[in-house]
Amino acid sequence: MSGVAGAAPDPGSAPAGPALQAAAADLVDEVAATRWGRISPSVYETGRLVSIAPWLVDHAARVAFLRATQRPDGGWGQPGGYALAPTLSATEALLATARDGDPSAAEPAGQGLDRLIGWLAGPAPLRVADVPDTPAVELIVPALVDLVNAHLDALADRPVPGLDRFAGVRLAAPAGMDDRPLRGIRAMLDAGAPVPDKLMHSLEVVGPLTANQPVRPAPIGGVGASPAATAAWLAGHPAGPTSATLRYLEAVTRRHGGPVPSVVPIAPFERAWVLSLLIGAGFPVGRPDRVAAALAAPLGPGGLAGGEGLPLDADTTSVTLLTLAQLGAAQPVDCLWPFEVDTHFSTWLGERTPSTTTNAHVLELFGHHVAAHTWAGARDRAVVAKLTAWLCAQQLPDGSWMDKWHASPYYATFCVVTALHRHGRLGGGEPAATIRRAVRWIVATQAADRSWGRWHGTAEETAYAVQTLLLTAALDEPGAHAAAADGLAYLAATSGQQPDPPLWHDKDLYVPPRIVRAAVLAAFRLAGSDNAMRYGISSPAATD
Repeated sequence: MSGVAGAAPDPGSAPAGPALQAAAADLVDEVAATRWGRISPSVYETGRLVSIAPWLVDHAARVAFLRATQRPDGGWGQPGGYALAPTLSATEALLATARDGDPSAAEPAGQGLDRLIGWLAGPAPLRVADVPDTPAVELIVPALVDLVNAHLDALADRPVPGLDRFAGVRLAAPAGMDDRPLRGIRAMLDAGAPVPDKLMHSLEVVGPLTANQPVRPAPIGGVGASPAATAAWLAGHPAGPTSATLRYLEAVTRRHGGPVPSVVPIAPFERAWVLSLLIGAGFPVGRPDRVAAALAAPLGPGGLAGGEGLPLDADTTSVTLLTLAQLGAAQPVDCLWPFEVDTHFSTWLGERTPSTTTNAHVLELFGHHVAAHTWAGARDRAVVAKLTAWLCAQQLPDGSWMDKWHASPYYATFCVVTALHRHGRLGGGEPAATIRRAVRWIVATQAADRSWGRWHGTAEETAYAVQTLLLTAALDEPGAHAAAADGLAYLAATSGQQPDPPLWHDKDLYVPPRIVRAAVLAAFRLAGSDNAMRYGISSPAATD
């Protein structure tokens, strides 16, 4: 356990006890050594592999995964509009499997169709405003509606037992969403024009990618860090058994015994978030040169991406640069300037909608930069002032924030409040009133079981709420201390005893278990807890 040392923690924070320190050390060692990173399997992505690559090893296990994860109501995924993309993907995949002669797929496919008809062709169909702004959703939903409709049309000519009643049924995309963006991407590819880097992650929406289209796998073998996009590329390119793309797909399927995550590799993102949470809570990091080297390895002149094959982004770049600075290995921040726009920073070039948490992380970086360096320039200080004002303006009337990268307001609120609390005043702002509103919202929304959660109480969301309350304890907001203590009691009673639900945004929702574990450790660290073993947070390392 070499990752976290026994040196004194930051001033003002309670010392970490041996068990808590050991748990953090194990986690640091895991992320410093990881090549792939680890997130949960994706219904959406697994469904695309079932449909696009039925020849790929462990196909039957992927079909079984889809059947096992179907909800009682026939859908897949989390509540509300979050269920649309995974339900479309799983239903289309099972329709393809049933039409290929697997009768066991017919019943779950029919249940999925019933659910989709209720959402898309019923008396109160979904609208575009009902669908969360997850990556490429404006391409994914129309593409999958077209594929499902093609299966339904084919049932009229070739009936499938158990699915006859759906012949001729038609689905429509939610009102306000059409296939024009999808047709534009297809036309761009057919013309041989390069597509924006951010679209590489979702290129499975266009179907098999042919040799005349300007798409090339990354050195690791994946296209856009996406198993589905890689399978679509491989479907249009004959490949031998030793091809890098096939090796990538086979390696990804082995990691979960068939089903696949929606983004892999994801190591730079995972590493930066875990270390940022631990260092931010006061865990001292041992062997900082080794840890800093792992963080800095993928960093280039334009910043870095969350994983090989993904576009460069301001979010991963800013968290990585801040963590390097905290480890005493500061790097120039110039690579972030291309992401700056008039009022904020874009996550990546060409972004449609801004991210509150990306801008909170950029504020933390520049705030640290200004506070640590007397030579920081006027432009650096202007960023702190600009982002403080922009983030305060994004606060919702109830006192919370929402974000495009996470389903829970507790994550977004934690990120924004942390940045404003630590650095908001450096730019001449007075964010205290904004932070107080957030603290009051957190106190008011604690559940009867002492947890926090968007849909139900979770360890991850409770850890963010507790950290926010502990970091802002000096404000002495009524009820905040008692709420934090109750939240810690909930974590003590439940951590490691219930599965972490998917809350993070990709093409559908996912769990990054190491980041969740870091958030829980950080909550206990800020509270000065010293007996991690009884909290169930010293779980064995997960291998890559």
